[in-house]
Amino acid sequence: MRFKRFFQIAGPGLLVAATGVGAGDLATAAFAGSKLGVAVLWAVLLGAFFKFVLNEGLTRWQLSTGTTILKGALTHGGLFSQWIFLAYFFLWSYLVAAALMSAAGAALYAILPVCQDPYYGKIIYGVLQSILGFVIVYFGGFQLFEKIMKVCIVVMFFAVVYTAWRLSSDWLVIIKSLVWPNIWHLSAAELMWVVALIGGVGGTVTILCYGYWIREKGLVSKSDLFACRVDLGIGYIMTALFGLGMVIIGSHVHPEGKGTTLIIKLGERLVLETGALGKWIFLAGGWSAIFSSLLGVWQSVPYIFADAVTIMQKSDVRDSEDLSRTKLYRYFLIGLSLVPMTGLYVGFASMQKVYAFVGALFIPLLTIVLLVLGREKFIGQEFKNKPLTNLVLIFILVFFLGTFILSFC
Repeated sequence: MRFKRFFQIAGPGLLVAATGVGAGDLATAAFAGSKLGVAVLWAVLLGAFFKFVLNEGLTRWQLSTGTTILKGALTHGGLFSQWIFLAYFFLWSYLVAAALMSAAGAALYAILPVCQDPYYGKIIYGVLQSILGFVIVYFGGFQLFEKIMKVCIVVMFFAVVYTAWRLSSDWLVIIKSLVWPNIWHLSAAELMWVVALIGGVGGTVTILCYGYWIREKGLVSKSDLFACRVDLGIGYIMTALFGLGMVIIGSHVHPEGKGTTLIIKLGERLVLETGALGKWIFLAGGWSAIFSSLLGVWQSVPYIFADAVTIMQKSDVRDSEDLSRTKLYRYFLIGLSLVPMTGLYVGFASMQKVYAFVGALFIPLLTIVLLVLGREKFIGQEFKNKPLTNLVLIFILVFFLGTFILSFC
């Protein structure tokens, strides 16, 4: 019966995978593979595992209490935490939307150039895809959104796995690199690439979106926890496989360029390795990865805004379906689709760097929330954090805080 229930609702985990894999993941994984080779494959698995633990924790909270983890954090944190979160959320939303528009524009330009200047081609395609994402979300509803996302993730998964398979030869080395963290010989600069790879896998603030998507699928009771765990497991396995594929590709092709030019450069180099067909397969997968991330952000991030404001207003709106019908959701969706277009005139590399840092700040904050609210006092005996879960959360917290300290030293 448990597995029958799972197959009825499977999908939100794939949405997490499609949304969490964007331009930053493509660039970070490819560059890490180029600089360090396949020796860092284990870091992708570790990063995906971190995000699974965090998402499983917020899912346990939601199914146990009937409220989102955001409501738990903002309610217990008080008015000050609410305003701080809202300010942070506005900044993050602008940065992630601008970065995704820019990357989506560059990816589509690589497939179908509309003018001689890639800079203006990126802007044109970025604007058009932002508007397309708005139309799909605003008028199409959750079912259309889910179908498009599943198509995109199939395309991106096939393209990256196919390309990595075509390029790979020594599978024994790859298998060894998956289980043995060979970091002792790395320099400080190389170690930072490993850290970036671990932190970049699977998204940051978008982790919160899973709670709204499982409500759309009707997972609201404690008995649904098993199905959610399996669903999340599949989603993060897909995320990890995509990251592993990009590291393998980067280790063979040695990409050049930054940000928006990365996919174009990779495509050009892949012609030599896999032929013209391999190039076009990879470009289609790269665009699918970025556009699905854009579409996922456009659909889910307005949930977070509407939820946060209704919490501050002490409103009774709870279900994700109700949130998507509020003016708060629709107004934020409009703003998210339009305002960050101003960021298309900023270099993607600079925008991505700021966005990655701001997004990474969210991980230790969420970890602290899960450590505090995961206790029996708040969540009950059955759903409280197990000792091993607390140990992993503490490790995640120490890891990211240590990373921030090292980055300023």
